[in-house]
Amino acid sequence: MQRRTIRFFAAAGAMSAVCLWYILAGPGPLAAHAQSSSSNSSRSSQTPSSAGAVQREKAPSLVDPAGPTISMVSSEPVFLMAAALNACGYDEGLDESAPVRKRVRDEMNQALAKSEDARNKRDSICLYIAQHRMTGSEKDVSQYISLALYLTPPPELETSAELAEMPPDSTQVVEIVPLLRDFAAAVDLHGIWLAVHRIYDQEADEVHDPLSQMIVSTNIYLKMPATTYDGRRFVVVIEPLLSPHTVNARIYGTDYVVVVSPSSSGIRMDDVRHTYLHYVIEPLLYARANAVDRMQPILKEVREAPLDFVFRSDTVPLVIESLIKAIEARTMDTGIPVYKAPPDLERQDFPRVMRERQIYQQKVDAVRIAAVRHDMTQGFVLTQYFYEQLIQFEKDPAGLRDTIGEMVYSMDVDQQVHRARAIEFDKEADGDVLQRSKPRKLTGLDLAEARLAAGDVAGASTLARHALAETGDTLQTTADGARADFILARAAIITGHPEQAIDGFQKTLVSSKEPRLLAWSHIYLGRMLDLDCKRDQALSEYKEALAVRDGQQDTRLAAERGVKTAYAVNGHSCEDADDDPSDSGPAKSGQDKSSGSGQPGLGQGAARKPQ
Repeated sequence: MQRRTIRFFAAAGAMSAVCLWYILAGPGPLAAHAQSSSSNSSRSSQTPSSAGAVQREKAPSLVDPAGPTISMVSSEPVFLMAAALNACGYDEGLDESAPVRKRVRDEMNQALAKSEDARNKRDSICLYIAQHRMTGSEKDVSQYISLALYLTPPPELETSAELAEMPPDSTQVVEIVPLLRDFAAAVDLHGIWLAVHRIYDQEADEVHDPLSQMIVSTNIYLKMPATTYDGRRFVVVIEPLLSPHTVNARIYGTDYVVVVSPSSSGIRMDDVRHTYLHYVIEPLLYARANAVDRMQPILKEVREAPLDFVFRSDTVPLVIESLIKAIEARTMDTGIPVYKAPPDLERQDFPRVMRERQIYQQKVDAVRIAAVRHDMTQGFVLTQYFYEQLIQFEKDPAGLRDTIGEMVYSMDVDQQVHRARAIEFDKEADGDVLQRSKPRKLTGLDLAEARLAAGDVAGASTLARHALAETGDTLQTTADGARADFILARAAIITGHPEQAIDGFQKTLVSSKEPRLLAWSHIYLGRMLDLDCKRDQALSEYKEALAVRDGQQDTRLAAERGVKTAYAVNGHSCEDADDDPSDSGPAKSGQDKSSGSGQPGLGQGAARKPQ
């Protein structure tokens, strides 16, 4: 499997903060644990198994815990499953597919023509697929793709998790695995994969730039940094043997996987963007689930709407989808040519140009409003509210991360209930690339991570301390204990408590076996030592981070930067501190002199080396 990191550029505005806050600048370090999984259009529920714990389904095998935040990959297990489907009459979208699909089918047919055993193996797997055809739609295919995401590469080709830890739709067809293994060996699918893998790379290269542009433009509109990292992943899987008409999108806990098939016109970028918007927006609203719960009266008004049960039973998914629908309406391609004023205008032409520009804008607005009304009649009754809020958001320099709270808290629920009550809903629902069968709520340390990412430092700290206190000191040696310490350490940096931050990172280094936690603990300690003018000790921390080798690019780059150049923030200089014998720098003053705010700086404790 070849993994590509999506390259992108993002504009960053100036920000004023104390030195401790700057230590957290750039990608965050924690890979969040998967909480649940979803099939093609659904997410399974989380069942609490004990206080503070949830029963989790593992992420699929192609989601690399040490991989990049956003990546594009090809997967041999997905290829094998898609090839078997093609051998058994899966012709959907064949004429629009990339030429490699027909090539693979031709090579399989040649192998089948030469071998009676191969034909027998093909008949066995095709019989299984025929017996498990339920709906006669793409959902029949999606269950096999869901399973393929959990298969290890050949020759083993086994499930990478226990059945109880896999999505329900994948377990419904798990008996196909030995048949797939036999069929793949009989027609030498691995050899075919090696022969066409270069073509897969070319298809991925053609998709890369449009996908990068989509991510950049989306983040620019939301005014959110593209490199923000909170342990979640967005993975795009390229598989040309599937129909280009459909996109299989799934959520596995905090990891988002989209399986796409390119055609001559590219991929269904709108569907990929829809999933990406979920990836970006969901943590912001799940972190405010308590505030969203006050919108419960709206659920009564959507009982007759053609919505999936999750949207009619839980306010958070309804709010998320409504906000995404509003964003899509505000940023959609209306199909109306952009109005351009003619060159060399005379003064007397200005009224006419203004009138024509106004007519153009009215046409654009009419198309967007029509999309909003359609979404409202589908049951996403908060779309219009968020659409109106986004008009103001576009005029404000603040990003969505900073304004989402105001959008939620300032909503007049009674007004929205009255608006929803007046809607005549559609009888049938539109297809959705990413529907859910049951609600998902973050709990425990996953919720703490989400709240920390949303800026709720106090709430994140409370949850992390609660996790530590639940089972006493015994948790200190567990993965959750190390993760809780790490969250508390980052919270301490943000609030300006260096001693607590150092203590938390040291505890993480002692108790954690997670490479990413270890590496970033060393990096943060190195940054603190640099800001406290302890360069030799900081170098040691950066080198320790490199030695951990968590396999991810952002970790390596951060550590290598630390080795090359001392970490610094505007207004803070160790040279200035050394030149002035009357000033021992941040360690003496306890303040970041550059900020002039009187907020706490590093303190002497930053020079302590983890034991």
